[in-house]
Order: sequence, then structure tokens, then C-alpha cells
Amino acid sequence: MIVAFSITPLGVGEGVAEPVARAVKVVRDSGLPNRTDAMFTTVEGDWDEVMDVVKRAVDAVAEVAPRVSLVLKADLRQGVTDGMTSKLDSLERHLS
Repeated sequence: MIVAFSITPLGVGEGVAEPVARAVKVVRDSGLPNRTDAMFTTVEGDWDEVMDVVKRAVDAVAEVAPRVSLVLKADLRQGVTDGMTSKLDSLERHLS
């Protein structure tokens, strides 16, 4: 399973880097394959692992923000491992 999610702290003013960094740290410390860009953090693993990481990331932001917004998109595909990398590799082969 691959999940792309975005956590937005609300009620903390314009500077959201510190609360967002708390969420990204939870993901990076999880040991699961992950990638963060300007819009989303993507993480890969089984359902329970990934959802636990998302919950802990939301909780980390909620410790410093009175309200938290979560956007989540999931790709559930049985038997696929290393989907984050293989999807990009396939794309790159078609671009060259």
C-alpha cells in the first residue's frame, strides 16, 4: 500500500514549518519507505503500519496546533512491494 498524505496545522499562523516538520520526523523515524515533496509525504507499507504512521504524524502536529487538516490518497494493491520506486522506474522507461 502506498499512501500520499498532507497534514496542515490550522490556527498556528502563517509559519507552519515546525509543526509540519514534526509530522515528517514521525514518518522518517518509522523506517518505512517514504518521500516528502512540497505538497505530500508518501509512505509505503502494509495497512496497519502506514495508518499507524499517519495517525502518529497527525498526533504530533495536534500537540502544537488547535486544529489539523488531513488529506490522504491511497493505492491499495495486493502483492506489490517497492511500489513507490517501481512506478517511477516504469514511467522513466516510457519517457526515454
